[in-house]
Amino acid sequence: MPFKPQNPTVWIELPVLDLEKAKAFYETVFDFDIKIDSSMPPNPVGMISSADEQGVAGHLYPGKPPAKGTGPTVHLCVPDTVEDAMDRVVNNGGEEVSPVITIPPGRFAYALDPDGNSIGLFQPAAA
Repeated sequence: MPFKPQNPTVWIELPVLDLEKAKAFYETVFDFDIKIDSSMPPNPVGMISSADEQGVAGHLYPGKPPAKGTGPTVHLCVPDTVEDAMDRVVNNGGEEVSPVITIPPGRFAYALDPDGNSIGLFQPAAA
C-alpha cells in the first residue's frame, strides 16, 4: 500500500547568500514576520512560521542557491493580490517570470527572488 501522509511537505528551505537581505525581501513581499534563530545547527536560519505553528513552514538559510531559476519552485501565499506582490518582488530586487495564471484553487505567478530561487506567488480563490 502506498504511503500517503497527511502533509507530504514537511518544511521548505531556501538557500540565500545574505540572510538579513533575504529576510528583508521575504518580509516585504509576503508580510512575513521572520525571526532569526541562531540556535539551529549548523548555522542561523530565518524562520517562516505558519499561523498556528503546526502547518508547513520553512526557513531561509545561508547557502548556495541553485543556478538562477533551476531549483524547485516554492509557492507562498501572498497577503493581498498576486499583482501587488509581484510589484514588491520587482521593486525589491526580484524578477517577474510569468503572467498571472488562474487555477481552481486561486491565482499564482512565477518569480525569482534576488538570489535566483524560483518562487510562486499564490493568492487563494475567494471563499
